Amino acid sequence: MSMNPLPPVVDAGTWQRQLEALRAREKAATRELDAIAAERRRLPMVRMPDYTLDGEHGPVRLADIFEGRTQLIVYNHMWFPGKEWQCPGCTGFTSQFTRLEFLDDYDARFVIVTQGPIDEALAYKRRVGNTMAWYSTADSPFGTDVGAPPGGGFAVNVFLRDGDTVYRTWHTNGRGTEQLSHTFALIDLLPYGRQEEWQDSPDGWPQSPTYSRWATAKDIATLYGPDTT
Repeated sequence: MSMNPLPPVVDAGTWQRQLEALRAREKAATRELDAIAAERRRLPMVRMPDYTLDGEHGPVRLADIFEGRTQLIVYNHMWFPGKEWQCPGCTGFTSQFTRLEFLDDYDARFVIVTQGPIDEALAYKRRVGNTMAWYSTADSPFGTDVGAPPGGGFAVNVFLRDGDTVYRTWHTNGRGTEQLSHTFALIDLLPYGRQEEWQDSPDGWPQSPTYSRWATAKDIATLYGPDTT
């Protein structure tokens, strides 16, 4: 007899009826997300100063980070000075994005910006096997101005370029970034879900402290870094 907690077992008809009831809520949520996206497309925007960041090949203007594209998504990666391994959440989140060429069809680019010095940032990028372009805002107020100051958290910002003028169109942080991740979307489909203590699960479901199941930055480097065989 199984020692694992299990959902109730029912006949196929009962299961189908309950699935259809849940699907009605899922479809309503999808329509609400569509409505939110429509409102996002109607947000006003803010003109940005002419920032200069550090890139792999030296200083680069914010407008030039678009590399000719009109739209830009920036992930502001948390950075802890002097640490060998940076934020595991940021490291794990960005490790998902190994194929971004589809954004070319939407005149868009996705990059990482961090408060760490560019040489350290690029070394960390290589160590953990990250494939995105990285930039440093260590010598610029850009990070602070877009909600990711030194010692602060992570963030996602979206920008629109019109010639040499850049506008900020959207921002989120915290769990707002989950919509960009496929990991939680897949895990949330599982019967046991994320198995974190804060989640509403049936009695007896496996649960553990938040973040305890997440891979460490070192784990990610072992899986995807340059020494992977």
